[in-house]
Amino acid sequence: MDGFLLSRADRTVHATGTRRLHTDLKSASESLRRGKAELIAGALPFAPDRPVALTEPEHVTITDGPWQPPDDLPEPPPVRIAAQTPPPRIHLARIRSILDRIDLGEVDKVVAGRRVALAADTPIDPLAVAARMAVRHPTASTYAVDLSAAGEHYWGHTLVGASPELLVRVRDGSVTCRPLAGTAPRSADPDIDDTTGHALLSSAKNRAEHAFVTDRIAQRLRPLCSDLQVPSGPELTSTPDVWHLATTITGTLLDRATGALAVAAALHPTPAVAGTPTEAALAAIRGIEGDRRFFGGAVGWCDSNGDGDWIVAIRGAEISSDGLRALAWAGGGIVAGSDPDEELDETTAKLRTLLGALGL
Repeated sequence: MDGFLLSRADRTVHATGTRRLHTDLKSASESLRRGKAELIAGALPFAPDRPVALTEPEHVTITDGPWQPPDDLPEPPPVRIAAQTPPPRIHLARIRSILDRIDLGEVDKVVAGRRVALAADTPIDPLAVAARMAVRHPTASTYAVDLSAAGEHYWGHTLVGASPELLVRVRDGSVTCRPLAGTAPRSADPDIDDTTGHALLSSAKNRAEHAFVTDRIAQRLRPLCSDLQVPSGPELTSTPDVWHLATTITGTLLDRATGALAVAAALHPTPAVAGTPTEAALAAIRGIEGDRRFFGGAVGWCDSNGDGDWIVAIRGAEISSDGLRALAWAGGGIVAGSDPDEELDETTAKLRTLLGALGL
């Protein structure tokens, strides 16, 4: 796929063609600041020290409302699970080792991730997957991003998914963030489902995990914003697969020249995808998992006026250049009191967003 798609309920940005590629935030920001670029779109990797995949596109279409996929998109082909990294038993062992670190006071929270390798006999069309996910998850942000700008290891690869989590939206200097942290699987039984959701909302462990996220976001926004509004507690929200705790945080930029890209860079990675303290959590993740690539990164756009949307790159997969392979990720926040088996189940529930769209 050559291009960029981000579809939210209120606005869709679809870009194609390339005027210039950016592998670092500084050059992308300079192009916007100096008026060389009308819009920058793409993805930030999970690790802040990795190359970004940002593009000045040739053609940009911005429409109100969600994306309307073309009628001629092919159906995604059958796929199979080729491998799980790590296997479930190893993921459980990793969670126990993280809990040991928390007990020792090394970290307060670490997001433990695992990935599933998928294989197909015929190419997977990223836009076809995005279209399927848009139908299945109409309240999520559907995304598909060419990662080629990040370098040869990503050439022709596409990041595609349907994320429920808004990192930041900027409109005319107004800032909105809606972090998610604290998760429980949905149930087909309405009574069980309702009980599970309310149990999540009243869970001291999950509310504490959520507070790690909102506190850090507020801390990072205070130097940038006035009139910062942070609710005293989270609310319950859901996708078809999981319940989440969510908080809507708002403010007004002190300097209108600070655009959505700069705010996204200041916030990313939040404790919702990394942990806290941030540097200790990132070091733990590097040592345990290695490179997460763009899983848990951010996908979005920013125009020359500073307006833009950036969502957290979760509930998706990275599709190879030939379309025959894909990697799907999921993670869960480990804090004091986390149950390893429940955390494994949480990642399984989160993977359903992508796997379900592929018929698994």
